[in-house]
Amino acid sequence: MSNYHIKDLEEYYQVYRKSVNDPEAFWEEIAEEHFLWRKKWDNVLSWDFKKPEVKWFEGAKLNITENCIDRHLSARGDKVAILFEPNNPKEGVEKITYTDLYHRVNKFANVLKSKGIKKGDRVCIYLPMIPELAISLLACARIGAIHSVVFAGFSSIALATRINDSNCKMVITSDGSYRGKKTIDLKSIVDEALEDCECVESVLVAKRINSEITLKDGRDEWLQPLLNQASDQLTATVMDAEDPLFILYTSGSTGMPKGMVHTTAGYMVYTAHTFKNVFQYRENDIYWCTADIGWITGHSYIVYGPLANGATTVMFEGVPSYPDYGRFWEIVEKHKITQFYTAPTAIRALAKEGVEYVEKYDLSSLKVLGTVGEPINEEAWHWYDDNVGRKKAPIVDTWWQTETGGIMITPIPYCTPTKPTFATLPFIGIQPALMDEEGKEIKGNQANGRLCIKFPWPSIARTIWGNHQRYKDTYFSTFENMYFTGDGALRDEVGYYRITGRVDDVIIVSGHNLGTAPIEDAVNEHPAVAESAIVGFPHDVKGNALYGYVTLKETGEGRNQENLRKEINQIITEQIGPIAKLNKIQFTDGLPKTRSGKIMRRILRKIASKDTSNMGDTSTLLNPECVKDIMDNVL
Repeated sequence: MSNYHIKDLEEYYQVYRKSVNDPEAFWEEIAEEHFLWRKKWDNVLSWDFKKPEVKWFEGAKLNITENCIDRHLSARGDKVAILFEPNNPKEGVEKITYTDLYHRVNKFANVLKSKGIKKGDRVCIYLPMIPELAISLLACARIGAIHSVVFAGFSSIALATRINDSNCKMVITSDGSYRGKKTIDLKSIVDEALEDCECVESVLVAKRINSEITLKDGRDEWLQPLLNQASDQLTATVMDAEDPLFILYTSGSTGMPKGMVHTTAGYMVYTAHTFKNVFQYRENDIYWCTADIGWITGHSYIVYGPLANGATTVMFEGVPSYPDYGRFWEIVEKHKITQFYTAPTAIRALAKEGVEYVEKYDLSSLKVLGTVGEPINEEAWHWYDDNVGRKKAPIVDTWWQTETGGIMITPIPYCTPTKPTFATLPFIGIQPALMDEEGKEIKGNQANGRLCIKFPWPSIARTIWGNHQRYKDTYFSTFENMYFTGDGALRDEVGYYRITGRVDDVIIVSGHNLGTAPIEDAVNEHPAVAESAIVGFPHDVKGNALYGYVTLKETGEGRNQENLRKEINQIITEQIGPIAKLNKIQFTDGLPKTRSGKIMRRILRKIASKDTSNMGDTSTLLNPECVKDIMDNVL
């Protein structure tokens, strides 16, 4: 990769103007200079947000793994590509060079082929943060199979839903996983999920915790013996620019999760370019993103973006609190981490434990700090800046989504003056707009509205798997000719953006987007529950936590409310996963509703947040008296 970095704010504005005045020429130049193509494109971009349809680098042929691995072999074969830091620090680090990665990906890809996986087949990956997770993604991409990673904290029901939706032929999993002091039995979760998945023909099992598991005859096999027999040579399958690379599910505000489809060329170009600039990556840097590959952050900024740049990327299996709250900083010191990218939730959790855990370690190698998943609050920003960056490493507060594929609004370190709680300026080529309720664009600074994007960027998701109409309805029907992000934002006097949060029924808890509808559906399955409403409320560590208002079928004194709360959270854990459990559950005699029967969540949000100063007009409600009752009994 040639050394293309933006050096100062003036240059940012110059490059930005060029990128929005002639986006095709701008992205064509980036694509030509920095990547390996089997065949160049016939057309840089065609798009129509009304359909919606977007195609970048049409007609180009490539394989993303040749860009992430093969082309680095001659100059960087001995360089560490993936640095694996296990859950238990006593276990020792694993260093996988680009040459090792090449051989391991080829072996894995050959195993997939031997099991009948071919171009276009979907493979579900349900693995902990071990090297096999990154390698399995790349092995799928090597042969043109479409990977669908499901975060290994999801329940069997959530896993089965995602497997069936994309009709996966294979599942790759492990016997179990380590998480701090705990071990989790992943294989039994998979077995349970597969009782409802007829599409799955084979299951490959990596050995991690060496537990006793059952292998189902004719379906399940240990992965390692197959890898041992496989050849480490394989020519990558030639893909079309617009061939799907992966499906990744994101919470919908209504029931069913949405399988976002990302295609090959545009995603590669955009994630590589954002990685290089947002983190100011230089040749011998050691970059660490603490996310899980089960989320988009891990796909774009642990695997594809860093490897496309020939970087060393750290994969961390553990949790920030094990063996103690100094673990992150111990790893930073040990590996001399230069860029560190984590979630505000993790920062708040660590800040709560005090600075002595940070002060023990030498963090002088850090050049750039990043945050992702939700807007970072001011207190956490200052703690991070003072204690981790020591006021020398700028913080890039990045805003983007599963749907966008890559970072959209962000400071560029050492170029953009930062401002706590602000994601600052759009990345090169990104054209944001703030829209009012009437669907008109709000021009000028000091504005507040709904955040949209006017023009396609290379890594925009192309559709929702199997449901293009839902893609159109969700993202392109609210505002004409605009991609609607679902977020509100404000623009300050200098044009900096601050994301103010979701405007739909999706709540960001610890950086994870959780749709309220599926959680409510799960709660309502409890035999004693008549109906429920879930809202978010401010939480010191998670940013937001979940507050459930639950109306029971019979308001009898006989039920033990504590037991009911446990049972309700147990159902949520089974249906969705422990990340969606409710922090507080308030039992109510009724929920405030409009005359058309819609639950007024706005009122419930205010009560849960203990902000009852301005409740608005409640007299038009069907049952205004229940509001006072809920307020009197708020938890």
